[in-house]
Amino acid sequence: MARIIKFEKNDCAPCAQVSTYLDNKGISYETINPFDEPELAVKFKVRTVPTVIVLDGEEVKHRIIGFKPEELEAAIAQ
Repeated sequence: MARIIKFEKNDCAPCAQVSTYLDNKGISYETINPFDEPELAVKFKVRTVPTVIVLDGEEVKHRIIGFKPEELEAAIAQ
């Protein structure tokens, strides 16, 4: 099963949309604020929020930047 990490910050409306979407689909994910954990933001090359990373082991399978339901659906369906 893929591991999903969502990089977000608290006052970000698109971040909230991504959370609502994933919650409604019953998808579990980790939430990371890149300002609180900059080393992880650097590791995953996160430059903006929201950024959703789908991992297979340590390999990044998908990277979705912003709220893009079609891309999220495709990434989680695999």
